[in-house]
Amino acid sequence: MQTMDSFDFKGRKALVRVDLNVPLDAQFNVTDDNRTKAIVPTVKKILKDGGSVILMSHLGRPKGKVDPELSLKPVAKHLEGLLGVPVQFTTDCIGEDAQAKAAALKPGEVLLLENLRFHPEEEKGDEAFSKALSTLADVYVNDAFGTAHRAHASTTVVAKYFPDAKLFGYLISGELDSLGKVLHQPEKPLCAIVGGAKVSSKIEVLQNLLDKCDEVIIGGGMAFTFLKAQGGKVGASLVEDDHLETAKAILAAAQDKGVMLHLPTDAVVADAFADTANTDICPANAIPDGWMGLDIGPETIKNFSTAVKRAKTILWNGPMGVFEMPSFRKGTRTIAEAVADATEYGAFSLVGGGDSVAAVNQFGLADKISYVSTGGGAMLEYLEGKVLPGIAAVKE
Repeated sequence: MQTMDSFDFKGRKALVRVDLNVPLDAQFNVTDDNRTKAIVPTVKKILKDGGSVILMSHLGRPKGKVDPELSLKPVAKHLEGLLGVPVQFTTDCIGEDAQAKAAALKPGEVLLLENLRFHPEEEKGDEAFSKALSTLADVYVNDAFGTAHRAHASTTVVAKYFPDAKLFGYLISGELDSLGKVLHQPEKPLCAIVGGAKVSSKIEVLQNLLDKCDEVIIGGGMAFTFLKAQGGKVGASLVEDDHLETAKAILAAAQDKGVMLHLPTDAVVADAFADTANTDICPANAIPDGWMGLDIGPETIKNFSTAVKRAKTILWNGPMGVFEMPSFRKGTRTIAEAVADATEYGAFSLVGGGDSVAAVNQFGLADKISYVSTGGGAMLEYLEGKVLPGIAAVKE
């Protein structure tokens, strides 16, 4: 398969699917440029080779209609600052303007197409729409890992029109390499830290990880479903009663497979879901009525950190508590620090999922993690063992 390093883009027009679904403020300034920065290496390689770049992306959920508030035009300006070259813009992603500007594009130039999702055909994976996009260029590069789990026109269907000239950009290649290091050839012991609010969103992830991990740490709101399934009293903590049997099955499977599964032994509890609530620390399986667990307690922090620090490969998806509130931040912060420490001592660490990524960025630890994933839903589906349509389309 062709790679960014083996492919020569000289004299070629590259249609590059990127993820520019970035937050904008009231003045349409980009407020978080992690995703825009992530595409720079791929774009610069194409330009350096003497190729030209046609970028395409979605922004928000315009539901197949033109919405001026969701135009990618402000992002074009932002990209100019990152790339150091002018970024031309089209009023539509297909049609006369797109065709004319793409045809006139010279080596070293960059063009950004208007929001793909202004057309309902994008999310439907429409053949004619995909073909119209493909006529703009002669090589296809997918560098949008965050949308690789969607079988949309620009992420999947368009690839078939480039049978001999389709490849992954540096971002997707990095994502796949890092996930491979965790799922397919991990240095042992492998420890997975799984947190977040609900068990229901992580069932398949946990089931798949039990076949690969030596230790699994469960924190966040989802831990209380496991604790209740074991007969614990969890007060007013978040519990999915319809998943108590699921939790029991996961606990039993961990035991059968010899996986050490860690649950919180103590919790920081509050009498309301608020930063200003009264708080206390109590056993995680003996929370008084009316009180709810909103973070892991000091004993759990110690136990979880010890497990993390003996790992050689670490996967982290989901926070340990309601870290958005300062009163319930310590658990997530300390685990983030433990992951960073383990990495410093030679472990490979992969952090993914919106909240976990937000946490390591908030605590200033992102550069102390081996790899911070850009894909939330895509990473989860990959961890579940599913084939991502956007990945399969390029590999076919």
